[in-house]
Amino acid sequence: MIGELLPGTVVTVEAYGHDDTGHLPLHPEEEEIIARAVAKRRREFTVVRSCARRAMEKLGVPAQPVLTGERGAPRWPAGLAGSMTHCDGYCAAALVRRTDLASLGIDAEPDGPLPDGVLDSIALPAEAARLRRLDAQRPGIHWDRLLFSAKESVYKAWFPLTGKWLDFTEADIEISLSPGDPRGGALRAALLVPGPTVDGRRLTHFDGRWAARDGLVATVVTVPRT
Repeated sequence: MIGELLPGTVVTVEAYGHDDTGHLPLHPEEEEIIARAVAKRRREFTVVRSCARRAMEKLGVPAQPVLTGERGAPRWPAGLAGSMTHCDGYCAAALVRRTDLASLGIDAEPDGPLPDGVLDSIALPAEAARLRRLDAQRPGIHWDRLLFSAKESVYKAWFPLTGKWLDFTEADIEISLSPGDPRGGALRAALLVPGPTVDGRRLTHFDGRWAARDGLVATVVTVPRT
């Protein structure tokens, strides 16, 4: 699902279902991170890192542990940019060489409504108004959840470039409908704070894509080289 949203230079490995057998085991360093986690968290942690190592192998990079750095961000091998996501019944990892993309972010969420009060804490007034219009144009998709997913993907692409926090209200996301795909389209995040500099150019926005199917909403953001 996420793999179809990303350019061909990105390698994506996805896993569906709740069975964690057949996946690569954790490295000892990863075991230390997850030692006290509940079973569900441990399963998702294991499966998504197995996806990441298989993606490394596809890129011709020796598989290695995926440890966590500042603010829990994954630490990737030198020369690679990547992102991971997991939710109930789905895990994915995406990796790319930094010569092809400066950064990327992926996120998947269950296609259900956000808990009460969450939308008010993440959405700008203009975003909330656009969600109402989207719901009128194309009902049947939980647009509030899709906006949340897009905010997550934006942050995952932002943090490796800046090392800084990005609040939900510091990016104004516009979700566009695709005429040829009733459950997919594009998105653009206007950065409301100074953006990162990539190859000497200050970025003012991030672009991405979205899809909603099979009980999931998924978003991706890619930051190209200039």
